[in-house]
Amino acid sequence: MNLSLRTKVVIALLIVSLSGIFITSFAIFFGVENQFTNYVETNREKNIALVQEEVVRHYQDTGNYVDAQMTNFLHNQAMTENLFYKLYDRNGNVVVDTTKMRGMMEGRGMSMMGGMHSNQSTSYQSSTFDLTVSDKTIGKMEVFYPTEFIGEDVTFLNSIKQNIYIALLVTVILSILFSVLFSRQLTKGFQQLASAIQKLRDHEWRVRLPVEGLAPEMKDLGESFNELAESLLKEESLRKQFTADFAHELRTPLATLRSQLEAYQDGIWEPTLERLQKSHGELMRLVRLVNELEKLIAAENPQVKLNKTEVEVGALLNLLEHQFHPAFLDKGVMLSVQQLDQQLYLQVDRDKIIQILTNVINNALQYTPSGRSVTVKMNESEKYVGFIIQDQGTGIHEEDLPYLFERFYRGDKSRDRATGGIGIGLSIVKALVDAHRGIIEVDSEVGIGTTFRIWLPR
Repeated sequence: MNLSLRTKVVIALLIVSLSGIFITSFAIFFGVENQFTNYVETNREKNIALVQEEVVRHYQDTGNYVDAQMTNFLHNQAMTENLFYKLYDRNGNVVVDTTKMRGMMEGRGMSMMGGMHSNQSTSYQSSTFDLTVSDKTIGKMEVFYPTEFIGEDVTFLNSIKQNIYIALLVTVILSILFSVLFSRQLTKGFQQLASAIQKLRDHEWRVRLPVEGLAPEMKDLGESFNELAESLLKEESLRKQFTADFAHELRTPLATLRSQLEAYQDGIWEPTLERLQKSHGELMRLVRLVNELEKLIAAENPQVKLNKTEVEVGALLNLLEHQFHPAFLDKGVMLSVQQLDQQLYLQVDRDKIIQILTNVINNALQYTPSGRSVTVKMNESEKYVGFIIQDQGTGIHEEDLPYLFERFYRGDKSRDRATGGIGIGLSIVKALVDAHRGIIEVDSEVGIGTTFRIWLPR
């Protein structure tokens, strides 16, 4: 039988709460009964000892075992304490016997209890004590007392038990009530979460879970779900944007190639060297797009292997300066690379680090106007070595900064198309930096420039 989540929660809560209630109640029940039994037995022992002392003292004072006052005292013991005595002298003769009062006491006890168990008689047991004076036995005292509670003791104990039963019943009712109420509050959040997950599975990316009113235990889960939904919505938006952008990037060279090839086939164009070079250029544009995708796939592979070697940072910077000097000179942008005073070594994948710095420096070159500069310098901390690439370019809008390393994200699409990119260069950089367990940071201001900080572990 399939039970709903709420039913299962109610059953679980009831099992836990009722188990605790019954265990506690039985412990209290038997504890009270044992304590009361100990109290009655202790009180009985004190009364017997008192009677024994009184009989011995009376014998020492008068030479007799009992008189009218002592007899009344023993009768009072029978009436109030349900203790019945037989006193024997040193010859074994019965001096006093109050056990004859048991029938009368039992009849009175039954009438007090409303006739309950009137067909049963109380069973008694006895104990015998020596009466001694100066280590000489002057007689014996036999005490008879009930083996179970009777009279007021029964009434008191039953009253305690009744109160425990009432408390147990009230606690069970409250437990059931609060279990139902609490389960409703708890499962309400789970049901809302299950419904939201179902919608998310059906590609309803804008579904959100209202966290107001949820239990504290569910609130964090609800906020995490909303963050996940927001992330999936963003990824879906980026995917659609990339699909449209990539289709556009492919469509332009493909359309150009098609028209040129058809012109060759129809005899409209002669396949001259200049026209063939243009066709080849469109083809290479397609190749570059595919290569960029391949680089991204390789960089984001979680099992990417780094071929780490000891790389001298100064030599690496000199290599990059010589590599980019012609391109910067051609555009009229000044490239300033810091010269290190001493050698500094890193354990990194040399090719991957060159790829990271090449992408960032090339990015700075693309968006820095002629007449301005790009600076590459170093910084150090206790655990990291930092490459800082600072340009005086057009800058990046503040709202685009959080998405700068997202795959296929392009804040200014026209600007990227002008430079021939599809928005995955910085995604490759981020993936390779993560593979080295490094950190990449970016600050930018529109019209002022952009600064990239790439921190690699020592």
